[in-house]
Amino acid sequence: MKVYFLRHGQADWPAWRGPDDERPLTKKGRKQMKRIAKFLDTAEVDPKRILSSPLPRALQTADIVGKELGLDVEEEPFLGKGFRLHKLRKILERTGGEDVMVVGHEPDFSTVLNHLTGGHVKLAKAGIACVEVEDRGSRGRLLWLIPPKLAASRC
Repeated sequence: MKVYFLRHGQADWPAWRGPDDERPLTKKGRKQMKRIAKFLDTAEVDPKRILSSPLPRALQTADIVGKELGLDVEEEPFLGKGFRLHKLRKILERTGGEDVMVVGHEPDFSTVLNHLTGGHVKLAKAGIACVEVEDRGSRGRLLWLIPPKLAASRC
């Protein structure tokens, strides 16, 4: 099974006064994600489901990608703050072995990727990694990791 880890797009608002959990994508972040979504479609990335953190910036990211890939987005509370490997395993148990895209946050995604693959990985905003998962989420092999600038340059 393949798991695609997609970090949300840019959501840095210098004058943001609201709670961090409510930060939406910036205009640049939405534009960035549209390019990433087009890249994913062109690259024939084909998850069967898209699961997203409930935070607005992740849901907005997932919606943009979902529209491009023709998939509905499912909100997944485990992908919010505190996402860890044991939560990924629970998610994968429910997906029935289908390839899935998860949309979420740092530093949690890099931590999970590091535990899953044994590699030292840092996922940039709007970056995506593909991992072939084995043993029901106990271990995996990093197939590729694409930074957003590279993906956007291919569209």
